[in-house]
Amino acid sequence: QVQLVESGGGLVQPGGSLRLSCAASGFTLDNYAIGWFRQAPGKEREGVSCISSSDGSTYYADSVKGRFTISKDNAKNTVYLQMNSLKPEDTAVYYCATDLINAVVAGTPRYWGPGTQVTVSS
Repeated sequence: QVQLVESGGGLVQPGGSLRLSCAASGFTLDNYAIGWFRQAPGKEREGVSCISSSDGSTYYADSVKGRFTISKDNAKNTVYLQMNSLKPEDTAVYYCATDLINAVVAGTPRYWGPGTQVTVSS
């Protein structure tokens, strides 16, 4: 019943911006945390950012801090990832995932979207 669908990926030049969306259904963002993860070719999956369900606390990986911003719109049940100053090393499939905050922080949330491709290249 829990479903997540990412959108907004695509091809962008270095230094450009993209805004990813994660549309949630079957649950409310008032009760679950959302995390963004990414996996590049030949690399392990890594956590990018997450936002809590309660107070809206956020986390960012050091590699994206200052460039990416996570936010949510509870009325639309949607989470966003604004990505600025994109670098080629940001190229990856980006996934959103949800669970209680402890599972999201641990990298083991139960529910995942299918992913959206982000390619940063000149």
